[in-house]
Amino acid sequence: MSTATHRAIEAVWRIESAKVIAHVARLVRDVGVAEELAQDALVTALERWPADGLPDNPGAWLMTAAKNRALDRLRAEALHARKHDELGADLDALQAHVTPDFVDALDAARQDDIGDDLLRLVFTACHPVLSTDARVALTLRLLGGLATEEIARAFLVPEPTIAQRIVRAKRTLAAAKVPFEVPRAAALPERLGSVLEVIYLIFNEGYSATAGDDWMRPALCEEALRLGRILAGLVPDEPEVHGLVALMEIQASRTAARTDAEGRPVLLMEQDRSRWDPLLIRRGLAALGRSEALGGARGPYALQGALAACHARARTAEATDWAQIVALYDALAQVAPSPVVELNRAVAIGMAYGPAEALPLVEALIGEPRLASYHWLPSVHADLLAKLGRAADARAEFERAAAMTRNARERELLLARAAALG
Repeated sequence: MSTATHRAIEAVWRIESAKVIAHVARLVRDVGVAEELAQDALVTALERWPADGLPDNPGAWLMTAAKNRALDRLRAEALHARKHDELGADLDALQAHVTPDFVDALDAARQDDIGDDLLRLVFTACHPVLSTDARVALTLRLLGGLATEEIARAFLVPEPTIAQRIVRAKRTLAAAKVPFEVPRAAALPERLGSVLEVIYLIFNEGYSATAGDDWMRPALCEEALRLGRILAGLVPDEPEVHGLVALMEIQASRTAARTDAEGRPVLLMEQDRSRWDPLLIRRGLAALGRSEALGGARGPYALQGALAACHARARTAEATDWAQIVALYDALAQVAPSPVVELNRAVAIGMAYGPAEALPLVEALIGEPRLASYHWLPSVHADLLAKLGRAADARAEFERAAAMTRNARERELLLARAAALG
């Protein structure tokens, strides 16, 4: 197989796999089985396309091949269960929706149906019955089209570990008999919150990698953005979805400015803002506007998007409206209280009103159990101490923060700041 053909098939799979899996899952009512059938269709494509050439509509080809396999499986199960009479009508109805012509098959399936199926797949992959790690891995697998090896590499986790997470997640969904459906209105807010959490976790791991030699993994940011944009298209009236998209778009706009030529981190206040991506900023501000127009201005993700927008609108670091940022953190602390929010609020207070105002707020968090392994707490503490002229104390805190992080680039940055005080 030529390299060009292999890359083309990979690209088609990355784009179309979620639609294929989602549509087949509606037929077989099991996302694990649906993925297996979609993978079977991919194997057939890998066998045929190099010799026959890429079909005019590769996505439709994969969809039809996978649906035919689903029908074959349902027939086999019907025969095995001796329920020909009961399932015959259903199978005939399913067959009626399958067009033999590969090129026209996708046109035969209404786009609205595909959107509904994708939404069902999103909610299934992010079901609360699964652990957070399992939800992240399964979402990247089913909706991102990433191979197990790619997910493992992105999170610096052994490939067998990721494989086990995905297998267990599918088994858990099957054992719990999780329905392949969009949750009802009463359950929607909680379930949607689970989906948004998974997407933002993926983005954050790309934006500030928890471990490894690189400060960022942009591919994960791009995948989270893609998932967020898809979700915004599927549920356009949910303000928090647009709030999350706004937050990710604006944060992603800083990617080029967040590291120097050697890959070393560049902190927000020191970044060259001319390198921020204006297109992503415009997209983020537009998404934030949609969230606010839908009445979601006080939602947690919308508030974080508004915080990012404050930085995006400031042409220089000195022009940042820190008083507005403090006000937004005040609002965020009311709707989504957490020690991390309190720490970030203290940073904003320090920038707006001076380090002496912020220091007692930060020191009040030092005994917080949820921040016991959070290296940004001693880092912020060190920064405030340095600004107040307490160099020795600041140096010790920077060194403590460096010892806590598992990211090599962050460790270098924190040790360099400690050394600068020596």
